[in-house]
Amino acid sequence: MVDDTELLRGAGLRVTAPRLAALRAIESSPHTTADDLVSALAAELPTTSHQAVYGVLNALTGAGLVRRIEPAGSPARYERRTGDNHHHIVCTMCGAIGDVDCAVGHAPCLTPSETHGFAVTTAEVTYWGICAQCAAAERDDTAEAAASAVAPSATAVAPSAS
Repeated sequence: MVDDTELLRGAGLRVTAPRLAALRAIESSPHTTADDLVSALAAELPTTSHQAVYGVLNALTGAGLVRRIEPAGSPARYERRTGDNHHHIVCTMCGAIGDVDCAVGHAPCLTPSETHGFAVTTAEVTYWGICAQCAAAERDDTAEAAASAVAPSATAVAPSAS
């Protein structure tokens, strides 16, 4: 496996501490936002600005070392899994994102009914749903609500025997 230093050089990029740190952080936390990346780099490189992080992300994305995805209603996210035309699934409750391998064959893995003369190279699919954790929490909340609706109140007053 090629290390990040060689990866940067092979892409024609200078090897810098912010680029190396960003690659490590994105590897350990796929689908990270730029703001999350700024926070992740703060401990290692406390003087790294938001502008510098955006510059690093732009360079890494431009070189094809990082992929930028933009799920609707979410800030841009960055991941190191590139070049395989995979898709994503997004939780509509918490925003968690997972990778989904191409549904049919290789890129673009979907065939449009009309290409309008385009040579289709990629298809981006975003699946939306509720992740297992949110579904479990929702079931727990529903069960809790049902139990409290059936259970007698501890503050109920017994009728007086007057």
